[in-house]
Amino acid sequence: MANRCERRKSCSDGDYCVIVPDQVSGWLTEGRNGFKRPRAQELQSAVTNESINLRMLVGTWNVGGKTPHEGLNIRDWFTTQAPADIYVLGFQEIVPLNAGNVLGAEDSGPSAKWLSLIRRALNLNRKEHELPQYYEDATNPDKPRVSFSDLLSLEDELEREDSQTFLNQNPNSNSNGSPNGMPHRYCLAASKQMVGIFLCVWVRADLQRHISNLRVSCVGRGIMGYLGNKGSISISMTLHQTTFCFVCTHLTSGEKQGDEVRRNSDVTEILRKTRFSPTCSCPGQPLPPDSILEHDKIIWLGDLNYRLASGCGDVYELLKRNNWQALLEKDQLKIEQRSGRVFKGWEEGRIYFAPTYKYLANSDHYVVHTSKSKEKRRTPAWCDRILWKGEGLKQMWYLRGESRFSDHRPVYAMFSVQVDVVNKSKPMRSCISKPTTVTCVAKVQAEELLLLPRAQSFRETSGSELTSHILSGKQPTNARITAQ
Repeated sequence: MANRCERRKSCSDGDYCVIVPDQVSGWLTEGRNGFKRPRAQELQSAVTNESINLRMLVGTWNVGGKTPHEGLNIRDWFTTQAPADIYVLGFQEIVPLNAGNVLGAEDSGPSAKWLSLIRRALNLNRKEHELPQYYEDATNPDKPRVSFSDLLSLEDELEREDSQTFLNQNPNSNSNGSPNGMPHRYCLAASKQMVGIFLCVWVRADLQRHISNLRVSCVGRGIMGYLGNKGSISISMTLHQTTFCFVCTHLTSGEKQGDEVRRNSDVTEILRKTRFSPTCSCPGQPLPPDSILEHDKIIWLGDLNYRLASGCGDVYELLKRNNWQALLEKDQLKIEQRSGRVFKGWEEGRIYFAPTYKYLANSDHYVVHTSKSKEKRRTPAWCDRILWKGEGLKQMWYLRGESRFSDHRPVYAMFSVQVDVVNKSKPMRSCISKPTTVTCVAKVQAEELLLLPRAQSFRETSGSELTSHILSGKQPTNARITAQ
């Protein structure tokens, strides 16, 4: 436990009040009232670059309620010509959306397995025999339940051991990886599950100490407009001096006329209700954003569930001819966005790939292609999307994967991201009241109380109490965040 606390200190509030170049000494001078101020000429000579460009890969996948098996290959997301510095991976339906999973205790077993697969895909040279067994124990009903914090502690331990082993064997290398040896190591920066929605953020190990203000907020938009079978998970963080918000969503399903209005409403409510708990490291420092749109750079990913508008009778012919542009003219998201009813001012890359939904199980055929299928007939659509907002974000490509694991195909995009490493002038929301002590953790796993009063936990409530609460129609309280 001591080791884990020591690691958390790497991004404590003392580390992100100001960036001081290591090679500069005596650059702080005494100001009025005892405040330390940089001498302008020394600061100008010490900082030569105000920003850096990083690569960020964003992926989204509705996995249809299926738990991944050990042999599932997800390396398509990671095998690019040059590796990314940040990976933002969102999933929908990591558990079946049945009453037990929506109303009962959260099943974290599938999310642990996804983390294991991602970790091994990103860190190919890591020890692979310890974590799978540990995750198997965690999801085995005949064995005592293993907490999520225990899983993260094991990952911490393995990462430290692997790093030290590599450095001992390669004394001329550094912790960032080098062309002569091991590729970059990646660490889990934050993760959160809400019923079937799961979002995780991975960063290059040497970037982790520059991350601060990690916070999470969840909004339920499912049953009764509050439950977590539909909705959003948002993760807010600051990297160097740039604020990021990643919003993973699963919006209202259905292809009846008018369902797109409900999806628009979901987006509006997510933007309105998502709030990040206020934090402030020290007086005079700007507060981090408390809503989605206040961030410098925002990525919105997920199963947005927008379909093709009714009246597109030549779908089959256009599918045969791979005429995606003609089909996209009927895409509800593009229609609603052009009309200004949703995602006004947001951007999405050009789509040059086939619709991502709905496929027959373990097949390259859409459900609509056969009348023998017992599946509901669904018109193929681009349900799975990635949008962005903010300056300094440039999409390099926008693709889909071809895994047959689910009835959806995964979608992913690579971005070039400009990150400020020194504090440029921005509108500042100062700490007026006594500043709250901030504990910046390397990983966030939160409990959102979507239904119950603040004093109660979702998991501690009996079935009868929960049913009574739902039937009473009481509005749930705001989400509380508990960070490990």
